[in-house]
Amino acid sequence: MSPAFRAMDVEPRTKGVLLEPFVHQVGGHSCVLRFNETTLCKPLVPREHQFYETLPAEMRKFTPQYKGVVSVRFEEDEDRNLCLIAYPLKGDHGTVDSVDNSDCEPKSKLLRWTNKKHHVLETEKTPKDWVRQHWKEEKMKSHKLEEEFEWLKKSEVLYYSVEKKGNVSSQLKHYNPWSMKCHQQQLQRMKENAKHPNQYKFILLENLTSRYEVPCVLDLKMGTRQHGDDASEEKAANQIRKCQQSTSAVIGVRVCGMQVYQAGSGQLMFMNKYHGRKLSVQGFKEALFQFFHNGRYLRRELLGPVLKKLAELKAVLERQESYRFYSSSLLVIYDGKELPEVALDSDAEDLEDLSEESADESAGAYAFKPIGPSSVDVRMIDFAHTTCRLYGEDSVVHEGQDAGYIFGLQSLIDIVTEISEESGE
Repeated sequence: MSPAFRAMDVEPRTKGVLLEPFVHQVGGHSCVLRFNETTLCKPLVPREHQFYETLPAEMRKFTPQYKGVVSVRFEEDEDRNLCLIAYPLKGDHGTVDSVDNSDCEPKSKLLRWTNKKHHVLETEKTPKDWVRQHWKEEKMKSHKLEEEFEWLKKSEVLYYSVEKKGNVSSQLKHYNPWSMKCHQQQLQRMKENAKHPNQYKFILLENLTSRYEVPCVLDLKMGTRQHGDDASEEKAANQIRKCQQSTSAVIGVRVCGMQVYQAGSGQLMFMNKYHGRKLSVQGFKEALFQFFHNGRYLRRELLGPVLKKLAELKAVLERQESYRFYSSSLLVIYDGKELPEVALDSDAEDLEDLSEESADESAGAYAFKPIGPSSVDVRMIDFAHTTCRLYGEDSVVHEGQDAGYIFGLQSLIDIVTEISEESGE
């Protein structure tokens, strides 16, 4: 166990960081918060914390980088607006070091506390006026959001028009209702359950969306089983029912959330987990197609890299003995920013610079070829119910591979391959 986790007390006169909603959270019920541009934090669950600290080296490229533990407390002003402030644990001082994904031990990569002034609050000199104004603005927004939450559950797929001439990434943070829902629920839980203002511990993780200007995010619930070994009979029955009534039972994967910017139409599309549970296998395939479609054409240049990374992950998991990743998700992320394109007619002279697959698309009036690099990320997240024989306190010890998760990965590979082949690759 890391020294940071054992140190439970906050030193006096330390600095705190105001935590903000993470606007690109598209699934899950646990609140994810923005610590800084490259770092997120979420409530510490001992099992998930243990997973990150004992993570096999070959799995690190497929998980967010673990950066340590902080203490989080909420503060309330006279208007009863709540905000969450993160504080360093005893002994964590210095600066935030840039960290890469090398194979060094996670414990050596713990985040060092920042002296940066932006959004940094001193415990005895907190700019209350600034905090109060910030959360008054958030509260005004939240009133409107609260009215939309029930509508959100009913309206499972949402579209928002975005001003294409403006900064799309700055507009994006005002539209994701799921992240605000999770944020408000977390505040309420902390307020209701608080026994001591410094009681809460959060883990710090890499912000996987930070290198994308307009992140398109797909959250997939993986595996044929979602309940952990420690689940109550009621919880297990509920999770089994959800799997049986969704694509989880058939193909080992279902949509848990989606955020896509369709540059061609200037729209943001959000799909939540309630819709994902209702999809048939064909509907799941159509959802994946929609995720890789920018409103004008399929982003086919992303499919090959996705398939490569899924195959690599599958090979890694096939070598993991005893692990079970119950209720874990898989994120697929790419940049939805509109890249410069060439639009060419089907003249042979015009097509000579296009790749063979782009030329195939020229059967229509125009062939579009993005100019510039395209990257896609595939990562496993959410390990609150993960188990393996290394966790000595677990009553159940599993043998062999996580067949349900691997089955879901193979299904995903097959479906993405079908989309790729049917689109002309």
